[in-house]
Formats: sequence, structure tokens, C-alpha cells
Amino acid sequence: MLPYYHTHLHIIHGPNLNLLGIRESDIYGEYPIEYYLDAWRLAYPQVWIEYYQSNHEGALIDYLHKVGFDSDGIILNAAAYTHTSIAIADAVKAISAPVIEIHISDVDAREKFRHHSYLTEPCIATISGKGFEGYKEAFELLIQNNSTK
Repeated sequence: MLPYYHTHLHIIHGPNLNLLGIRESDIYGEYPIEYYLDAWRLAYPQVWIEYYQSNHEGALIDYLHKVGFDSDGIILNAAAYTHTSIAIADAVKAISAPVIEIHISDVDAREKFRHHSYLTEPCIATISGKGFEGYKEAFELLIQNNSTK
């Protein structure tokens, strides 16, 4: 018998996050995303979790358009595009799924150019600086949001 999922969530990662576990492990951790995906899927068996990553702005927008009307929620780490992409912010505004902006590091404690986000306004919440624990917080928020529908 196939499992029944109460909630269908997407994690979308932007540029250079394909290098988790390799790139700047002091900031982004020592493990690849698959390590965390496996742990999250075990921790949230009632949630169908899909993962997508691209280094290309248009591909991220296309994916938001593709899943943003059927998903129960999206956890979006747009990486550097957070600070530069009005187009991704507009895509978030255009879809109906609730989106949480997330950052592994505390962007406000980093370089000044990282302090501004185009995504904060169209997202339902922003989680920053909590490492991968922040994703659990995002899951909880989206699960709670879905249960009130």
C-alpha cells in the first residue's frame, strides 16, 4: 500500500547550493543536501518532500511556476538571487502556494549586500541563520498552514 501524504512541500535551492558539503563548510555545513533530505523525510513521514536546485534564474522561475499552484508550500533558498532578483520575487507573488524564504547563514551578519532581500515581502515568513534546523521550522510552519485550510 502506498503511503498517504497529508502535505506536499517543495524545497527550491538557488545557485551554488548544489555544493553543500563541499563549499565553505564553516558557513554551509559539512553534508550534502541528500543527507538532510533523508533526515527530513524520516522526521516528516506525512509530508511528500520534493527537492529542486538550479544555478539559473530562469529555471528557478519556471519551477516556481510549475509547482506554485499545486504545492502546499515552498521553502525557497534563492541564495544570491535573494539580493538581486526582482523576477524571482515577482514569480513568488504570482503563485498561490505559500513560500518561506530561508537562509542557512545569518545574512544580516554577513556582507552588507546580503542585508537586502527582494523575497521578504512576498513570502509568508523568513528564516535566517538557523542552519538546517531552520528548515524544520519552515516545515512546521507550512504543515500548520496546510492544516488550517
